[in-house]
Amino acid sequence: MSPRSPSVNEELRRRSRERLLEATVELVGERGYETTTLADIADRAGSARGLVSYYFPGKRQLFQSAVHRLMHRTLEAALLREPRTEDGRELLARAIDAVIGLAVHRPVLMRAHMSGVLQAEGFVQCPEQQRLAALLSGAVERYGSTAVGVDYPLLRAQLMGAVFAIVLPGAPMPPELLRSELFQRYGLEWELGVPPEARQPRRDTP
Repeated sequence: MSPRSPSVNEELRRRSRERLLEATVELVGERGYETTTLADIADRAGSARGLVSYYFPGKRQLFQSAVHRLMHRTLEAALLREPRTEDGRELLARAIDAVIGLAVHRPVLMRAHMSGVLQAEGFVQCPEQQRLAALLSGAVERYGSTAVGVDYPLLRAQLMGAVFAIVLPGAPMPPELLRSELFQRYGLEWELGVPPEARQPRRDTP
């Protein structure tokens, strides 16, 4: 049997890494972060336990990469969904809705992610996080920002705050209200993006 070519080996490594990331999202979403072990993840992915350490320094790095992958894939799907558009306001609305949607539909996962980000390690710099940053900063640029380096981190912080508020145990805020606040901040009409079924929240007048 002839040896595999470098390109074939690279593709196999990519697929193996992707299976580990997908298994991490599945298991943490089902069981929570603390009760999910690296051995569990390797078993779910059909990989050897040592392969996890080959790709990732530890569980926290693997988990953050897995969530960033989910986020950038979700965001990309939202930005590219039909009908396709180049309208910057619509794209920013879709981006906001995509991130809020993850907090609503994946609360266990996103709560664990926020908890990890707030710990000493902070953000894990990885290819998945870089893809997420590129998509989000691209939406900011298409929206019309002339200072993406300033406006992108601000939007990122606001989205992180919204996610935290939605998944906060015991005192969650309504996602519709948080969406309304973000849309108002950026001057976006409620009908843009993917409006929730609930009507736009009313604000009390001073």
